[in-house]
Amino acid sequence: MTKRSQPEILAKQVVAQSRLFSIESLDLRFSNGEQRTYERMKPSGRNAVMMVPVTEQGDLLLVREYAAGTERYELGFPKGLIDLGETAEQAAVRELKEEIGFGAQTLTPLKEVILAPSYFSSRMTLFVAQDLYSEKLEGDEPEPLEIVRWPLAQAEELLTHLDFCEARSITALMLALKYLNR
Repeated sequence: MTKRSQPEILAKQVVAQSRLFSIESLDLRFSNGEQRTYERMKPSGRNAVMMVPVTEQGDLLLVREYAAGTERYELGFPKGLIDLGETAEQAAVRELKEEIGFGAQTLTPLKEVILAPSYFSSRMTLFVAQDLYSEKLEGDEPEPLEIVRWPLAQAEELLTHLDFCEARSITALMLALKYLNR
């Protein structure tokens, strides 16, 4: 693969702002002289974590949570933002305690992923969480999350489950299965 030089940023401005998001317009000049305007979510500088918790009994722990984007309840793995001053590992353990009432003695990083690099810059670190212990922290969810135990031996059946369709959860599952089966 040939390495290309980065496009030159000619202008950058916020074109829309909400309570949660800023949309930024970028005017770019590419190395061949072509110019284009792109829009993206303005980088927040905050990344996130997602964990695939595996119990000693051989179950995966998932959460069923309301997703405003799809306007329905979705099944996925515990996840959340990394707070200022936290490492990804610290955030992973905190989010596990908030969302499923367990911490993890062992966290194995699987991969850092980006949801849609054309529009977002935020990264999410995917982990397998093992050696779980009971500990609950108060989370920021508007309602208690439903915790779903799913037998690890039937994990691939999640791929056809109607409520399990978030790309990051599917990616985390596939990487976790590869890790756990090695």
